[in-house]
Amino acid sequence: MTKKILVTGAAGFIGSALCKRLIETNDNLVVGLDNFLTGKPSNLPKAQNFKFLRADVNEKSALRALMYSEHFDFVFHYAAVVGVKRTLDNPLLVLRDIEGIREILELSTYCGVKRFFYASSSEVYGEPVEIPQNEDTTPLNSRLPYAIVKNVGEAMVRSFASIHGLNYTIFRFFNTYGPAQSDDFVMARFIDRALNNEELEIYGDGMQTRTFCYIDDNLQATLAALNEGLEINQTINIGSDRETTIKDLAYLIIEMTGSDSRVVHRPSLKEGDMSRRCPDNTRFRLMLRRDLVSLEQGIKRILEYPR
Repeated sequence: MTKKILVTGAAGFIGSALCKRLIETNDNLVVGLDNFLTGKPSNLPKAQNFKFLRADVNEKSALRALMYSEHFDFVFHYAAVVGVKRTLDNPLLVLRDIEGIREILELSTYCGVKRFFYASSSEVYGEPVEIPQNEDTTPLNSRLPYAIVKNVGEAMVRSFASIHGLNYTIFRFFNTYGPAQSDDFVMARFIDRALNNEELEIYGDGMQTRTFCYIDDNLQATLAALNEGLEINQTINIGSDRETTIKDLAYLIIEMTGSDSRVVHRPSLKEGDMSRRCPDNTRFRLMLRRDLVSLEQGIKRILEYPR
């Protein structure tokens, strides 16, 4: 049965990877939408069952025309202003994303979308209250504009489900990485710098921890949710539970690339650099039905990818 699917943020790292995976099934008709604020045209796939519209999801007229004409079965709302520095430097631009979230939810309800998938973030947890961070019990305490918008978006999604019966799944992504990721993110930035024998900059002492989820693991769980009807009207952490300090990550990448790069320490960021982050990924592992790609395997795959 043919599925008609909209992916916003389709030129971004995760959005474009999702589009490429979706169009592997010929019965899927995929429409991508992006304004290229952070996404790249080169990320977009080329296929008969893929169409692209350059538009801002926060501009109501373009979004309404698209939704009314296409009658999508499923919507993946991945469009967002991303990148720690960019979001801290442009808080009003980030807050504007709230308008697009509300509009696409209203249109999804009106146009009979069967299920709405929302890309949230581990940032909503803020500074750790408990580890691992559980989808249902861990408090959300971040005060950063980006995290606030993601949290508001989650609340909107649940509200539309409660009032209008719009089925949904909320993904809280924990540092997804892979080939073709932009250097707004630490993994891609470290690898690019290491390959060029440039300094790897760490803010503070580098003992802050993160977990890293390879893109294939992210996509497999996402498609399982779509195709197998998993996690309907639920919020789920998408991430590894292996904590790695930023300092250890830097030295691991230097070792794996055979780089002459040095690690240099810069003053700690005033905000936005949480001390620790690690998900309870029990449900994510059940969706994969296999081991996650290890950090070393993921970095190796990036280094083997044509550059």
